[in-house]
Amino acid sequence: MDIPEGDKSLLLADDDAPFRQRLARALESRGFEVTAVGSVSEANDVVRAKPPAYAVLDLRLEDGSGLAVVESLHRKRPEARVIVLTGYGAIATAVAAVKAGALDYLPKPADVEDVIKALTTPPEDKPMPPDNPMSADRVRWEHIQRIYELCGHNVSETARRLNMHRRTLQRILAKRAPR
Repeated sequence: MDIPEGDKSLLLADDDAPFRQRLARALESRGFEVTAVGSVSEANDVVRAKPPAYAVLDLRLEDGSGLAVVESLHRKRPEARVIVLTGYGAIATAVAAVKAGALDYLPKPADVEDVIKALTTPPEDKPMPPDNPMSADRVRWEHIQRIYELCGHNVSETARRLNMHRRTLQRILAKRAPR
């Protein structure tokens, strides 16, 4: 079953409010009717009230996993096209997202064009490798920043979790992000 022509309803669930607002504006400017929320409970309320044709869901939301929203959306509207965004990329969670019904799994920060391409590409089309993938240095830097945020900007705790010397971590944090 396909999505009816002209149905551009989209659920955006992300607990990072500035990112959620930027992505919502970008998607609205491209014709989507966006409902943006920050939690699993809010997302499930939207799904129960009026299941959207499209969804862009963060894997980790403030009150649970975006995978729960993927599952509830596919129970209500099996043809919905869902992608999962995450800053915590791992093969196991990518597999879980696809098994739950997501079409694609994109790392944060995701470019709006990549998001739209993932939402609108027919399922039988194989995705092309990205034109400009993040460098290994950038992926490492993003990972360190995410762990640093999770540790409440505590350098010692972040260094312990990353199995890294505290001074080495401080030097990395003092530098600009690599390209």
